[in-house]
Amino acid sequence: MVFNIHHSKFSNSTAVRERRFNLSTTKELKKKKVEEIAERLSKAKSFILTDFQGLTVAEISELRQNMKESGSEYKVCKNTLFRIALGDAPFKEQLLDALKGCTGIVFGYDDPVVAVKKAIEYSEKNEKFKLKLGVVEGKVYSVRELKDISKLPSKNVLLGMLIGGMSSPLTKMAYAMQAVNLKLLYALEALKNKKAQ
Repeated sequence: MVFNIHHSKFSNSTAVRERRFNLSTTKELKKKKVEEIAERLSKAKSFILTDFQGLTVAEISELRQNMKESGSEYKVCKNTLFRIALGDAPFKEQLLDALKGCTGIVFGYDDPVVAVKKAIEYSEKNEKFKLKLGVVEGKVYSVRELKDISKLPSKNVLLGMLIGGMSSPLTKMAYAMQAVNLKLLYALEALKNKKAQ
């Protein structure tokens, strides 16, 4: 009987050690997750908080694939870990009310507008996927404002328009100068022919 008591004490102390180990491991895992989220936030030009409740695994996989194709990323995140990862962000207070329930985040790395467009498109296609709030270039936007942003042309389209707008006057000026040179050349040729007669 004494052996059983010692054995149960031994088992109990082992359980306590295991529990401590599990708690420290859990803390380390949470710290690592917070660092990963903070790194994504620092790289992202935009991010959108979403509610994914009701989506199937297949639908979330489809969403992730859509985001990946557009240079974005979709991650499911615990609200408390995301709140910690925000750190001293100036917009942190504005996001706190949205950090309730099931939260997934669309991180837009390449073009902030493309990430917003893809999230809006998917939310219109699948009504279970709801947008909460978004941050684009450091400013917080409501869902309605995000829809307005999604109507803007992408960064690549805007650059193309800018280059086209800049090259058009230059091209016209080059043609005008070429025309002046040709007129001068024709005038000199005509003068030469007249003197030769």
